[in-house]
Amino acid sequence: MNISKEAWLGFGIGLATPFVFLPMVLYILSLSFSYDFSFFWHQFSTNALYASKYLSLGCIPNLLWFYLFLNRDAYSTARGIIMATLALVPYSIYVNFF
Repeated sequence: MNISKEAWLGFGIGLATPFVFLPMVLYILSLSFSYDFSFFWHQFSTNALYASKYLSLGCIPNLLWFYLFLNRDAYSTARGIIMATLALVPYSIYVNFF
């Protein structure tokens, strides 16, 4: 099974996006709950249960990439983004249940 270059591009975008948008998500949470940003960053870095939840919130922008590439008929790239999002699921399941 050969994976196209477009799918690898989507996979890379899909893996990078949650980590790029994670500080933005934590900043929005700090504004909405009137806490300092460092409080949420400390929760993310020390408590794996919170890290899983915040990383899941960071995956939401992947939907924007997915629909952007889907509307441009770049199905392989959209498939790569979905594969990257699904690659983060085992971490979230492991942290939440074990």
